[in-house]
Amino acid sequence: MERSSMASSSTLSWIVFFLLLGLGRCKTVKRDVKALNEIKASLGWRVVYAWVGDDPCGDGNLSPWSGVTCSQQGDYRVVTELDLHNNKLTGPIPPQIGRLKHLKILNLRWNKLQDVIPPEIGELKKLTHLYLSFNHFKGEIPVELANLPELRYLYLHENRLTGKIPPELGNLKNLRHLDVSSNHLMGTLADFIRNGDGFPSLRNLYLNDNQLSGELPDQISNLTDLEILYLSYNKLSGQITPKLIEVPRLTCLYLDHNAFTGKIPNGLYKHPFLKEMYVEGNQFKSGTKQKGPHKILDLSDTEFLF
Repeated sequence: MERSSMASSSTLSWIVFFLLLGLGRCKTVKRDVKALNEIKASLGWRVVYAWVGDDPCGDGNLSPWSGVTCSQQGDYRVVTELDLHNNKLTGPIPPQIGRLKHLKILNLRWNKLQDVIPPEIGELKKLTHLYLSFNHFKGEIPVELANLPELRYLYLHENRLTGKIPPELGNLKNLRHLDVSSNHLMGTLADFIRNGDGFPSLRNLYLNDNQLSGELPDQISNLTDLEILYLSYNKLSGQITPKLIEVPRLTCLYLDHNAFTGKIPNGLYKHPFLKEMYVEGNQFKSGTKQKGPHKILDLSDTEFLF
């Protein structure tokens, strides 16, 4: 029995060895090589000085480029992750980014990137995670981001984005986490959420620190998977819709520092999942109370919680 186990272990080791050897000998898809080399040539990014050689996935004795992760697809290698966060990168994101068709993770947070978010990102059909937070992006959120069918996590907070949140983002069937906080976004929640079956998988919605106005619409109850709703520091007004009670898994509700009026629906205080509700800085009737402990949420950590 022991001899058989050793033989199996040895066979597995040889299989892994040949798989790795095969990956090392595979060529990288020319489209990915060309795209990343054009990005390298077009930008004065500090990180590109560590990009040695022509093949981003590594060639011979050369390691893959820093921040570039590749995987094998048939007889070729493709770029599946580009992680250049916290590198003091400047300038715009080059449109060539849209050529990395197998990219699953794009992480450019904590840089000094500028200009608009390129619509070419909407061509990355396999993208699941998009991190563009803590930069200097301006302009509107490109509606092309609604063309990413696999997208689960979208982080756009701490930028200078303007305009309205595209309601087309509701078509992202797999989107779980949306954070557009700390921008200059306008419009109403009714425009953004609309009616129907939008955002069917959304769990965490961060809209705080913007310039959103209008009332909290009844269709908020359509977000049946919602757990965190962060609306603090906007210009929202009117009474709190009792439809919020119908969101079954709502755990954290931040209504503070808006212009809400009237009373909090009593059902929210009895909601079985709701642990925290912040209400200060509004025009509620006297005696309106919060629910749960008052904690200061560090938004810089939210990217690592989910």
